[in-house]
Amino acid sequence: MSTRLNILLLLSVLVVMAMIASLHLGMRFYPPNVVWGALSGRETGTDALIIATLRVPRTLIAACCGAALGLSGLLMQAASRNPLAEPGLLGVNAGAALCVVLSLTMFGLGSMTGLAVAAGAGALFAITLVLVLTALGEVRADPTSILLVGVTSAALFGAITQVILLSNEAALETLLFWLAGSFADRDTALLWIGVPVLLAGLAATLWLGPALDLMQTDDDSAAALGVPVQRMRYLAFMAAALLAGGTVAMAGPVVFLGLVTPHVARRLCPGAGHIWLAFACVLTGALIALLADILARIIVAPAEAPIGTVLALVGVPVLILQLRRGDGRRMA
Repeated sequence: MSTRLNILLLLSVLVVMAMIASLHLGMRFYPPNVVWGALSGRETGTDALIIATLRVPRTLIAACCGAALGLSGLLMQAASRNPLAEPGLLGVNAGAALCVVLSLTMFGLGSMTGLAVAAGAGALFAITLVLVLTALGEVRADPTSILLVGVTSAALFGAITQVILLSNEAALETLLFWLAGSFADRDTALLWIGVPVLLAGLAATLWLGPALDLMQTDDDSAAALGVPVQRMRYLAFMAAALLAGGTVAMAGPVVFLGLVTPHVARRLCPGAGHIWLAFACVLTGALIALLADILARIIVAPAEAPIGTVLALVGVPVLILQLRRGDGRRMA
């Protein structure tokens, strides 16, 4: 236990260091005295304005989104017993994005509350559709079936979203950058969506943790030990979908974070139960998101790379490695 606690403390320190670095690094480097002056309010120039209104919001939103997607990926992989499961591959991000686009283009809902409700509703609809379609198959809750249905649903939702945007040029110009997924140019008020969703998702994960531990063998064994398997699986997927929906509301569809984070957390805490893994995923997800956001600013400077492109540099190799190991049907 002491080793795992030390790992969590180390991750916490690294997250704080990454947040500090995020305020300093970018298209232009700001020295510590300028950053501190902006944060303390002693500086009021252009540099201070950029730090206070651009870098601080994207740093906080990146950390929150990374933590939420890490938890979402952990819940999806545990509930499906598939190490390849994550919000993007299971269609949750695409479903949330479609619902947000519909609410903006057809119903004119542009408030933060409307955005959050639309993203959450779309995420819940997407995961419910995946579970229903999987249950109609011959093998229920089969890890491979869930993944295939999820990928197909994501393609369908993405196609509908593109049709809507192509038929509405004004919406296309407004939402194209958001649909690429980004932590930049976001309002700190969006944290009023993200932080409560993250805290609720963490509480749900801690409550579900013991049941998820028992469900990693097979359904019959878990049921024999008193676990209501179907109910716990459904609740885990719903919590994961809401976490992903909150992230979509803040930053758009951000891919691969939910896939990579749980694998890194398991490497850092081998043999740990899902309660320990929940905290590890929160910190690891925040750290990966912050580092990816910093890299996105400098990798093609003076331009900025899409965050999805940077995350793909890590996520795609992990996906290929898991497929080569034959882990598409079992947990790592």
